[in-house]
Amino acid sequence: MRRSIVVVGTLCLVLGLAVGLGADMKSKQKTQVKFEGMLGRVAGMFGGKAVKDGVVSTVAISGDRMMTVTDQSGELVDLAEEKVYSIDFKSKSYRVKTFAEIRKEWEDAQKKMKEQAAEAREEPEQGEVQYEIDFSVEKTGQRKAVNGFDTEQVVMTITVRPKGKKVEEGGGMVMTTDMWMAPKIAAMQEQAAFTQRYMKKLLGSDTETMARDMAQAMAMYPQMQAAMERMKKESVKLQGTPVLTTMKIETVASPEQAKAKAEGGGQPKAGLGGIAGGIGGMFGRKKKAAEAPKEGEPAAAGPQNRSTFMTSTTELLEVQASAGAADVEIPAGFKQK
Repeated sequence: MRRSIVVVGTLCLVLGLAVGLGADMKSKQKTQVKFEGMLGRVAGMFGGKAVKDGVVSTVAISGDRMMTVTDQSGELVDLAEEKVYSIDFKSKSYRVKTFAEIRKEWEDAQKKMKEQAAEAREEPEQGEVQYEIDFSVEKTGQRKAVNGFDTEQVVMTITVRPKGKKVEEGGGMVMTTDMWMAPKIAAMQEQAAFTQRYMKKLLGSDTETMARDMAQAMAMYPQMQAAMERMKKESVKLQGTPVLTTMKIETVASPEQAKAKAEGGGQPKAGLGGIAGGIGGMFGRKKKAAEAPKEGEPAAAGPQNRSTFMTSTTELLEVQASAGAADVEIPAGFKQK
């Protein structure tokens, strides 16, 4: 699930970027994803160093090839051959899959996620709730140097809530993306352009539709899909290249949901409140009674009503406007499994 969320967010942003000219480049970035509550504890137990310290990846592009290396593994995408090589540096071996094989796996996984989403979603009550999305982009005026880049802060906020209600009244979800933007970095535009070419060649003309479907199936709620679509559309308006990006997803409980959870009443009804209940349920079924609203009193606004589901941080460490053929080759002596 961690990989799915990051993939969806990245795919939505990439699809909104302009196509580059196909120049060679190299970059290094660090990504760290943190889950809260029970899910976070499980990830910490089994995720090892990658969860604690994050993952540093190096990307090199030369011609129709892109090599991504992270610690002991790597992935080589060859657009001309329509193949993906998965590399294990520890065993000095690699596996090969064709685009056709990956496409089939994607379609099978997508079908399974949709089936699971349908099973997990409760039957909607009569008069199903409609939702609205609030969107804002704020340039704070703050500036700082990040890894040698002069950046300015831009904060994108997407709020999903029941129609006609504030999020603190009806519950919902808030996705905040804090970006430190540098002037456009041509090499990073090329990286995004290659990813765009890869996605379109792999998935065909239905790339955007499949990205939306994946978001919906992954989250099990249509409002996640709408938020990701809005994020992709509005991100086109952002000028520059993000050097440091922190994305936080919060669930917001309505007063009724907060009270029900505090009293051990189980999960909220289906609908937008299900985000706070369904996802929030991963963090523990009950809250302390002291945090719950008392009889006849509204739930407190702010942190008492909110639970952070996930925080992801992506940092561009360095970038070069060149790469060679050796950067996108499987090392000599490696054997195919």
